[in-house]
Amino acid sequence: MQNLGLLIFRVSIGTIMLAAHGWPKLMRSFSGQEIKFYDFLGIGAAPSLYLAVFSEFFLSILLIFGVFTRFSSLGMIITMFVAFFLAHADDPFSQKEKALLFLISYITLFFTGPGKFALQSYFESKIKISNKFIKLLLS
Repeated sequence: MQNLGLLIFRVSIGTIMLAAHGWPKLMRSFSGQEIKFYDFLGIGAAPSLYLAVFSEFFLSILLIFGVFTRFSSLGMIITMFVAFFLAHADDPFSQKEKALLFLISYITLFFTGPGKFALQSYFESKIKISNKFIKLLLS
């Protein structure tokens, strides 16, 4: 039952992030309009948006399929940390609570891994990785 719960949780969180946040940001990055986005690293608004697109769109796809779940979760943890504590720091809690809920969700997935019903489980059965740290990050 836990593996089924992880599947539902992982796919739901990944799909919501992909559809509600990743896809719109991907479309914004190709719109040709001026990019206004929170620049937390001092690298400019456009590169910061591209980093968010990478996390919210591409890493969400990996999460949905259960491939490199811990690595993907780590990227999403960083993105949601920035969203909650930096980009929306001055916003009322009601506006930034989604970022906190996503942050907690990705922290949970980082610690639990993808579960048995993930493509990663299939790959692990075919490829043996001896380094425990690399195996942990790739699962």
